[in-house]
Amino acid sequence: MFPPETAHSISLNSLKVLSYFNFKETNILDSKKLEIMNLSFSNRLGLAAGMDKNADYVDSLASLGFGFLELGTLTPRAQSGNLKPRLFRLREKKSLINSMGFNNKGIQYAIEKINSSNTKAIIGLSIGKNFDTPLEKAVDDYLFCLDRAYPFCDYIAVNISSPNTKDLRKLEGKKYFSGLINSIKKKQEKLSKQFGYKPVVLKLSPDIHEGELENICKEVLDKTIDGIISSNTTAFHNYPLNGGLSGQELFDISNKNLLSLRKFLGTSFPIIASGGVMSRDHFKKKLELGADLVQIYTGMIYKGPVLVKEILDP
Repeated sequence: MFPPETAHSISLNSLKVLSYFNFKETNILDSKKLEIMNLSFSNRLGLAAGMDKNADYVDSLASLGFGFLELGTLTPRAQSGNLKPRLFRLREKKSLINSMGFNNKGIQYAIEKINSSNTKAIIGLSIGKNFDTPLEKAVDDYLFCLDRAYPFCDYIAVNISSPNTKDLRKLEGKKYFSGLINSIKKKQEKLSKQFGYKPVVLKLSPDIHEGELENICKEVLDKTIDGIISSNTTAFHNYPLNGGLSGQELFDISNKNLLSLRKFLGTSFPIIASGGVMSRDHFKKKLELGADLVQIYTGMIYKGPVLVKEILDP
């Protein structure tokens, strides 16, 4: 009935009202103890970044039963993102195309919201660069966000794979990747002395050629990055729309990426799987292919909070 962004806002605000009056945080436990990246997860299901960009709905989303929430992506300065319309439904395919462009209220706004929340769920913060920051200075934006996010969340997700910020995916290439993650690791080590060790994970594109992906994985292991999120949206689609494709049509593409990552990273390296999870069977498939944790987003758009219950109910 409503344009996608309007519906998104209405739905989240409705959830916030309902959770205030009726809900207590649901703690759905996995049958096994989940110690991953030195964090204790109550279950393997998380919310992907993008649903709650500014940490405005932390407690209400946690009340649905998620084991972890990833918020953002946040940039150093607030920005409005790309021009509208920038979110498109593909109803028959149960998919979306978005070209949002990291619209957010800035990292400081989000950490204040997180600091005032009451959730017991694991909180991850996804960080990125401002649209007008040159690639040569992108590392400064990531370090700025990492420095501010670190004391207030449980892990940090470094988003270098959105197709909706011009040239951002070049940060996955040889010219920038090694220097970027080396700087991030140094900052993480410094911050850990004051606040304790918190994992840093990288969110990667599903569109990386396998040879390049293998090289990235070698760097990830060499630099002791803590985990990988597989994957962001794909820019390789046949729709006459700009932006990244998510939802059911991303499922097989992201699964292929997941298999390659597990092959290159070994059996014990932490991988968070995202991309096209629309059902309990999809969730289980991600785990069978080697994921340690699984995130949903577009599935929530099409099925609502019932998807969380469907996946997690015994």
